[in-house]
Amino acid sequence: MVFKRRDRRPVWKAVLQALWPRGGWARAARYVTHRLNRLPDPPHRIARGIFAGVFTTFTPFYGFHFFIAAGLAFIMRGNVVAALLATFFGNPLTYVPIGVISMKTGYWILGIRDTGEHGSIGDKFVGAGHDLWRNFEALFTSARADWTDLAIFYDEVFFPYMIGGILPGLVAGFVMFHVSLPIITAYQNRRRKGVLKSRLAALKRKKVEKGSTD
Repeated sequence: MVFKRRDRRPVWKAVLQALWPRGGWARAARYVTHRLNRLPDPPHRIARGIFAGVFTTFTPFYGFHFFIAAGLAFIMRGNVVAALLATFFGNPLTYVPIGVISMKTGYWILGIRDTGEHGSIGDKFVGAGHDLWRNFEALFTSARADWTDLAIFYDEVFFPYMIGGILPGLVAGFVMFHVSLPIITAYQNRRRKGVLKSRLAALKRKKVEKGSTD
């Protein structure tokens, strides 16, 4: 096959490069910025797509960010590709502060506080995972399903995260929209002028060549 890798990467290497891409996240950010600037769409549509992608990274629906960002960009009449690229705003370096900010905001909005009665956030993730596995086994055995830890996870982690991510997601999205719009506009204008200059230079060369042959 044409696109098959000659050197099959081991699983550990694929995971490592997903967490820390070759060249680092700074290089990855420059690449995403370059791709965003070169998208063939009006600046305001690209900026709307960026808003959709950045906002989506503040939601707890990990694994579905691409789909949510694309759907939101479509509803907003933004650029879907820009939305997909902008989801890289969320990465291993930013997901921890995004999660902390979203959950703290959620606790504040809902008027609740984590007393630590049910353990740390990590304990709640582990408990929810155990519930999922035990309840899956209960489908094939005589064991009874138990949703206690999943209910705790939903009430104290997932729901506050989902509600709390809306406000900082909107703020971050609007900031990135207003930052990216003039940058993309200037880039496209500069590129358009460059194309126009090259075309005029080509016409002049043709005119000179035609004059020399007459």
